[in-house]
Amino acid sequence: MYLHTELLINDIAVSEPDPAAANALQEGLGGQFGEMRTMMQYLFQSMNFRGDPSSKPYKDLLQSVGTEEISHVELIGTTISKLLDGSPGYKGKPTDPVDEPGAKGATPLSIALDHSNIHHYLVGAQGALPVDAAGNPWSGSYVYNSGNLVLDLLYNLMLESTGRLQKCRIYQMTDNPTARSTIAYLIVRDQAHENAFAKALESLGVNWGSVLPIPKTNAEQFPEVKKLLDKGLQSIQFTFNADNQSQAAKLYRGASPSNDGTELSTAVMPDGVPITISPERREEFSPGLDPELLALIQATAEVEIANIEATDTTASKK
Repeated sequence: MYLHTELLINDIAVSEPDPAAANALQEGLGGQFGEMRTMMQYLFQSMNFRGDPSSKPYKDLLQSVGTEEISHVELIGTTISKLLDGSPGYKGKPTDPVDEPGAKGATPLSIALDHSNIHHYLVGAQGALPVDAAGNPWSGSYVYNSGNLVLDLLYNLMLESTGRLQKCRIYQMTDNPTARSTIAYLIVRDQAHENAFAKALESLGVNWGSVLPIPKTNAEQFPEVKKLLDKGLQSIQFTFNADNQSQAAKLYRGASPSNDGTELSTAVMPDGVPITISPERREEFSPGLDPELLALIQATAEVEIANIEATDTTASKK
């Protein structure tokens, strides 16, 4: 059972729209090593977990990381939407009719023909899509769940390492502050998850360091990343366990496998930042509802609510 707290797990810097950066970020969302993959892989491994009660810390660790990945999907998807929102190719005023050219003769969605993924405008109304940077749909075949704990943990460590490597490359592709704020956060959290799976393997007697060394990305050279590393964000794992029954802390403790001099620890969840609703995109007809249509929708909703209440009243009398 999940609870949704209406907070983003990290703040998204405010900057100019950048559809090309948005498309690069799609790899980190719907690519083979993206956030949708990690979310689904760890949750399936947790749901399918088998073992005696002594193995619960491993299930709880998978559950904790998988739950955090849900928030990462929310974060990176929202970032993509913000990078697309009000794309710079459209300079018309919000009150301009959407079927007239914008300023300097530019049509409202002309940017879609020259930059980024045209499906962001044709299908997503300037929002994120469950695809990679080449537009390929996310596939459930990415998910690895062998049922063997050591194999799953090794695969998870490889997944986080590759994901962090790719995000470092995406960081190098754009200087947009909105994109970089989210990329930097995910780079650091990927390292935290590498630590989680490395520690779990060590507890099982696996010398993972000689088999699968974590790639040295030198991500601390990125200012946004270093700021988070200095706070120790790479060495804490959130459990998102409302009743505080998680046993993940039995594994996520001790010296960090990253050999950065930090100690691992757990917490229920981060503070988070407020979520804001994006404005209408009239050039996308999203929502694009005129007052008459809004009034009709409201009237219809009121009739439906009245019918439901009448049905409930009748049922209670019986």
